[in-house]
Amino acid sequence: MIPLPPPVDVCPVSIEELSGLASDGTNWFAVNDSDNGTLRVQVMGRDCVVKRTITAPVNPFDVEDMALAPDGKLWLADTGDNGKSRETVALHVVAQDGTAQLFRLTYPDGKHDAEALLLDKSGTPYVITKEPLGSALVYRPTAPLNAAAPVALEQVARVSLPSTDTPGGPLEGTLDSRLVTGGAAMPDGSVVALRTYTEAYLFPVPDGDLVKALSGDPVRIPLPDEQQGEAIAFDPDGTLLSGSEGTGAPIRAVAGAAALAKPPPPTTTVPPAETASDAPRAEVVSWNNWPLALGIGGVVLVAALLIGLRMRRRA
Repeated sequence: MIPLPPPVDVCPVSIEELSGLASDGTNWFAVNDSDNGTLRVQVMGRDCVVKRTITAPVNPFDVEDMALAPDGKLWLADTGDNGKSRETVALHVVAQDGTAQLFRLTYPDGKHDAEALLLDKSGTPYVITKEPLGSALVYRPTAPLNAAAPVALEQVARVSLPSTDTPGGPLEGTLDSRLVTGGAAMPDGSVVALRTYTEAYLFPVPDGDLVKALSGDPVRIPLPDEQQGEAIAFDPDGTLLSGSEGTGAPIRAVAGAAALAKPPPPTTTVPPAETASDAPRAEVVSWNNWPLALGIGGVVLVAALLIGLRMRRRA
């Protein structure tokens, strides 16, 4: 079994309620759970110092996660619903100049609180619910997103995570290790991660089928002692990043985490080159089996005598 490296503190974050995190390899993008009526994304250096703020002219309800698309746009999951009061949830797609699009979504089976967002290789968004009992539910849109009208979601998977004894989380009990609080995907879609308050679970997606991948066996990476861990992301090099709510809580890194979830490349066996000893050989009658050899010789001799007598008679 490959030993799992522990998370290493990188730098403290000044954001009080860090709920979403993304990385382009140079910058880290962070979103606050509550921004008092304005959607703000903080752009940080790798020292956690805020370089600038992306501000979008929208009023989110409860942003709980964030994903970075290959085109550089940030997808923000406005899907929090602790009170189960929302008729629709939303995705905000924000360009880095602050222009934004709002897409509303509806569940097929009632209201849910959701804190995790995944984008698959094709750019399809998946919303993962935070279920206090039972398994997390995975939803995706049934049609292309439409800014003019809500789009229905459909449940496509269910993810059951085990209880663990990893310390941390606000509840200080077994529920902390089962509640899904964030999601992330590698830029190429080859690995996705779901996190709880105390762990990260990495799922390989070798063929791009995210639904099938979430039914497989993940790699578990403990993230102990995070006060309220909700943020998770991948650096492009496969480093796993995690963060917790609470001013001064650190961004933590697990180097090489994505590689732990990727299956090794298939090995091909090349047949050895044929040698002289491998070439087909004629059968050799061994003289150790002399009775058989004499018998065969006698049969041949008798047959030759009979043929000779018949030819003499004809002559």
